[in-house]
Amino acid sequence: MAKLKIRGKDLKKAGVPPGKLTALAIALLKKHYKRSSPEKAIDDLKAVLAQPEAFLKHEIFAPLADLLMLPDEKSSPEIGLRTEAVPCNVFGATYIEEGALHQIETAARLPVAVAAALMPDAHQGYGLPIGGVLAVKNAIIPYAVGVDIGCRMCLSIFPAGENLLKNKIARLEKILLENTLFGAGKEFSQSAAHPVLEHRGFSELPIPGKLHLRAARQLGSSGSGNHFAEFGLAEFGQEDGVPGLAPGKYFAFLTHSGSRGLGSNIAAHYTNIAMEKTPLPRIARHLAWLDLDSEEGQEYWQSMQLAGEYASACHHLIHDKVATALGMDVMARIENHHNFAWKEVIENEELIVHRKGATPASKGVLGIIPGSMVQAGYIVKGKGLAASLQSASHGAGRQLSRRAAMQHIQPRQLKEILEKNGVHLIGGGLDEAPQAYKNIDDIMRAQKNMVEILGKFQPFFVRMDS
Repeated sequence: MAKLKIRGKDLKKAGVPPGKLTALAIALLKKHYKRSSPEKAIDDLKAVLAQPEAFLKHEIFAPLADLLMLPDEKSSPEIGLRTEAVPCNVFGATYIEEGALHQIETAARLPVAVAAALMPDAHQGYGLPIGGVLAVKNAIIPYAVGVDIGCRMCLSIFPAGENLLKNKIARLEKILLENTLFGAGKEFSQSAAHPVLEHRGFSELPIPGKLHLRAARQLGSSGSGNHFAEFGLAEFGQEDGVPGLAPGKYFAFLTHSGSRGLGSNIAAHYTNIAMEKTPLPRIARHLAWLDLDSEEGQEYWQSMQLAGEYASACHHLIHDKVATALGMDVMARIENHHNFAWKEVIENEELIVHRKGATPASKGVLGIIPGSMVQAGYIVKGKGLAASLQSASHGAGRQLSRRAAMQHIQPRQLKEILEKNGVHLIGGGLDEAPQAYKNIDDIMRAQKNMVEILGKFQPFFVRMDS
């Protein structure tokens, strides 16, 4: 891999304050991330920005954490946090790292916060932890939605069984390679036709308007990291499960990805505006909000809606192309998103509920909670649990950071676990190895009051970014 190339404007986009912090961050990344990708370096840096106190003794980032914890030289924060947090229910605390617990407690002390919850797959992110749910009054927090706005799961079920998985390996590999595109910044040479590209937001909203051409060329593609496309076997065991499906085993296709460059640019732009308009203590700076009645708040809200529709369109294009290549009609399709904010009524009050890496689980709503590339995922129906803010986990959740996974998991260990489970992998790295994830069955037991299990999806053929 080429020597790491990182610039000040890259760090500004990631939320690093200018001056000494930028200079130090660049120096640390260039010294310790020589052979890493810029995306990996920025991801790790964002974790430090979000929770600097967790990195005060870190072998690499301790100097940066020390500097981040110093009072702002220019001005004191204009908006303080509450001394006591609003109610926050934590599910599966045994499986959640300390950093994520600190982050949700900080979020629950925001002046606009009304209620919070933490899902059992939670792990430390930046701003709101992954797996965090936060209900606020008349405000929108871009980083509590997340960078990959509208990231989602989509499952298509076909009228075929497991024989297709066993006997058509070469064909399935060819279909995945020809009908999916993965990678940060990757684009098609020609854009696909889809009604979402005619959305009025591309002409009326400032940031989407600048990104229309890029969005058109990335439509139907997937990002890097934990985004995937999988062929597998879906199994349902009850009559009143997914509408239109009898109990049995079905050949199925599952994808996980989001809104690509469109969502990330919307997130970066409006987070910077929020941090200027609502300056907070450093520990909470990425939780800066926009008043929903403000011009910027409305711009972000509408841009977020567009990014969500765009992310859905990406999945539908991929699934339609795969269905055509298979020569089969889709019997049923299940889709749910996370990294989004919804207007919901809680105790007779309309609130803005942010779910960053959390699945909507209101009563009767269908969803997919994946495991890992070798562990089965679950098709579920929400129970509408008020204590979890009608939410559930969005997966198994990481137990090793990307950096830790790269350090502690060997290529042979990944190869062995794939072979043991009969899984074929295209792309994917050690940072996404199954060993980096929690046990999905532990996570499901911790949220049995949130969702009803309707079926399972076992992956057998997986494609990720190389």
